[in-house]
Parts: sequence; C-alpha cells; structure tokens
Amino acid sequence: MTTDDLPEHVAANRQYWDDRAADWVAAGERQWAWQEPRWGIWGVHESELGMLPSDMTGMTAVELGCGTGYISGWMARRGAAVSAIDNSAEQLATARRLADQHRARIDFHHGNAEQTPYPDESFDFAISEYGAAIWCDPQAWIPEAHRILKPGGKLVFLGNHPLMYVCSPWDGSTVVDRLIRPYFQLGRLDWSQVDVDPGGIEFGLPTSGWFELFERVGFAVEGYHEPRPTNPDGEVRFAVTQRWAYDYPSEQVWKLRKR
Repeated sequence: MTTDDLPEHVAANRQYWDDRAADWVAAGERQWAWQEPRWGIWGVHESELGMLPSDMTGMTAVELGCGTGYISGWMARRGAAVSAIDNSAEQLATARRLADQHRARIDFHHGNAEQTPYPDESFDFAISEYGAAIWCDPQAWIPEAHRILKPGGKLVFLGNHPLMYVCSPWDGSTVVDRLIRPYFQLGRLDWSQVDVDPGGIEFGLPTSGWFELFERVGFAVEGYHEPRPTNPDGEVRFAVTQRWAYDYPSEQVWKLRKR
C-alpha cells in the first residue's frame, strides 16, 4: 500500500515517525535492556500497573504500534510468541536490530494497526503503549484489536488522559492547570501546525466515549489506572510538567477482555 492509499492521519504519522526515528534509538536501546518493565513517560513500574502477565509461556501476543519494539522484547522474554506492527519503517529498522541483538524472535510487520494483516482470533493478548493507543483512530483500531483477539483475549493499552488533552494550549505549549479544549468534543487532535514542537495527528476520547466504544465493540473493562510520577519534582516531558502530572492524571491505562 502506497502513502497515497493511506488515510490522511496514517500517512502524516508515518512521515512524522520516519523523520523522528533516530531520536528514539537511544531510548529503545535502554528500554530493551530493562529487566523489569517501566511504563509511560513517568516510568511507572510493572509491579504497580501489572500490564503484562508474569508468565506468557504458550501465549500468542501482538504489540500494536511497537516503535522500537521493547515491549515485544519483554513479552518474548516472558515466553510469548510475539508479533508486532508499526506504521514507521524507520522505527521497525531499529526494532529488528535490537531484537537480533537480544536474540528475541519477533515477527515484525510494517503496516497500520487500524487494518492489520492478521487472521481473526489470532492472539491471546494485545498491547499498546502509546503507539496505536494515541496515533490511531479508536473507532478503527479498537474493533480491529477485537477482531484479531481470541474469545476471552486481553487488550491492555496506555495513552494520554483526556484531562491532559483538555488542558493543552492550542499552540502546543506546556499543559496548564485550567480547561482549554471542550471535553465532549475530543477526537482528532492535529499537532502538525502548532507553534511549539509540531507533531503528528493524535486521537482521544472523553471517558464516557471510551466506555461506549468498548461496549459497542464487545470488550469488557477489567481494570483502569491513572499512572503518576512518584514525586512532584522533575522535568517537562512531552509538554507535561512532573508537578502537573503529580496533581492531575496525564496518562491512562485500560485493561479489557474480549467477550
């Protein structure tokens, strides 16, 4: 499929992440080496969030929007047979190199997580940390994740919290402690033309919108978390100060089961 055949946001995000891939190599190398997973921009430990089954022996798993592939590596280390898809060929080049370096058997695919190449009911477990969780249209990727999961299969994903979006200034500058954007109009968020650190095209929903989508598609909610840093003192990460994220939720985790 050529770029011309892709939905506008998929093509724009492919170009953005191909252009930025070199900026994520060092982080990918560091995360592949971690013995215990840490999650999100604040590095919350797996012992707190429980994002992955402790033993994945015999499980089939897929990462939707894998970037440099470190989560796929963590799952392979736990015994899963892992597949991974990403929109950026440049990110996948890093992922493949690091998988070879760490001797992890992972089936990588260059493509769009809204329309994967996998057969129906292929996987026991699916996960996205950012990746599909924010860069894909949830009205497309959530039903696709449901399609490729086996009955009873689990989907876990981490992305931006709706409160973070509604407190984000229109110019792309640092999140503030007042409401800026209409909450019930959350959907497509185009950062490509903002004044501060232009980015790609993201998607978010109000909390009620997520619940409505899960119910319609056929997912049961089994868990929900709002990760936060352990203290208020620190740097700005992706337009969010650590002080803000200590007081207000900047990220969310959904844990779902296919009915």
